[in-house]
Amino acid sequence: MWETLIQYDKELFLFLNNLGSPTWDAFWMFLTHKLSSIPLYILLLYLSFKKFGLKSTLVLLVAVALMIVVTNGLADFFKYGVQRLRPCFDPDLNDAFRLVKAHCGGTYGYFSAHASNTSAVAIFFIILLKSNFRYIGIFLLLWAFLVGYSRIYIGVHFPSDVLSGMAIGVLFGWLFAKLYIFALLRLPK
Repeated sequence: MWETLIQYDKELFLFLNNLGSPTWDAFWMFLTHKLSSIPLYILLLYLSFKKFGLKSTLVLLVAVALMIVVTNGLADFFKYGVQRLRPCFDPDLNDAFRLVKAHCGGTYGYFSAHASNTSAVAIFFIILLKSNFRYIGIFLLLWAFLVGYSRIYIGVHFPSDVLSGMAIGVLFGWLFAKLYIFALLRLPK
């Protein structure tokens, strides 16, 4: 059964990855690049400052930094623990897909740190800002989904890598938002 699921995952990867075209490659490469999200992070920082003030926003920055360290660390732990090959290192796929990047990254890819980090950030800020900013949730979920899909599009992750990363991100985004709220209630006024 496990082999069947892996085969379906590979087939879905090939289908989604081969939907791409050189016309869209630059867009997806931009979207998948870590620095492309800096304007969004600045906006989220501004909205947090507007809602919570300076001291609470500084605590928020610490919470987000810790959250990213945890999700990245967990992704590395799983990559080397599970040792699932990335598509470009999978001998079953050879040249059947489009590798848009110049290089594939590390040998192992389970689960996607990009997907876990963006999903964690999205859920964290949705929980904290949804009451003040009406459409923030839709925008952040769309952003997390697009970044996750970009990993499949450029050829460096299987769909299960991305979905697992997103699930981990949702879990830790929720957990760290709750921890931040807990800490915020205990901050001296």
